[in-house]
Amino acid sequence: MADVWVVLPTYNEAENLERLIVAVRDRLPASRRLLIVDDNSPDGTGRIADRLAGAHDDVEVLHRRLKEGLGPAYIAGFRRALAEGAEMVIEMDADFSHDPAYLPAMLAAAENADLVLGSRYVDGGGVSDWGALRRLISRGGSTYARAVLGVDVRDLTGGFKCFRRAVLEKIDLDDVTARGYAFQVEMTYRTLQAGFRVVEIPIVFGDRRAGTSKMSKGIVAEAVWRVPAMRLGGADRSRGNRGGG
Repeated sequence: MADVWVVLPTYNEAENLERLIVAVRDRLPASRRLLIVDDNSPDGTGRIADRLAGAHDDVEVLHRRLKEGLGPAYIAGFRRALAEGAEMVIEMDADFSHDPAYLPAMLAAAENADLVLGSRYVDGGGVSDWGALRRLISRGGSTYARAVLGVDVRDLTGGFKCFRRAVLEKIDLDDVTARGYAFQVEMTYRTLQAGFRVVEIPIVFGDRRAGTSKMSKGIVAEAVWRVPAMRLGGADRSRGNRGGG
């Protein structure tokens, strides 16, 4: 039974997927499982995923009929990993913006943490191949979320993470509602609200190697209004845990 699972949501990643699977497998211990969660990609990503699963015993595919967003895809992957006994669950992008070379460091950090974040905004971290506007949106988004939520995490919007099983079991996954990149903020905030230890390790985030970005104005807008809602929801859960009304 695999201890470490990597959940890889895909939509139109046919140009990246095979090389990524090779790179991820090379960086992880033998007790690993790679789960590709494909949202019915029209470019044939799902067929490539099936071929890879047929070639490697540690690769499997979860096909989803509809493209519902990043959050639902990850939640579906988390549920599969937990059901099959995962002790550590790693989430990462399938476009090489998250370098598989950081995976050993993430697992090492997870020995003393409940959630490890690959962080662009701690000492030693950064981004490459980005223009000024994208840098401003990304750093501004993390700063905004940190201020609204009142937490001391530098990279709240990052999506390169390693969860301990206990975290995903504690969080009510049915109650996680964000679909776009606000999902990353919500999962980290819920982890902190539940009292778990979160640590950040530096990574350099690179631009995707092939394909097109999934970022959109709608995704940014969702993050803007959902972050204050998270703070209100977190307060409600805290009152409920104390037995208040």
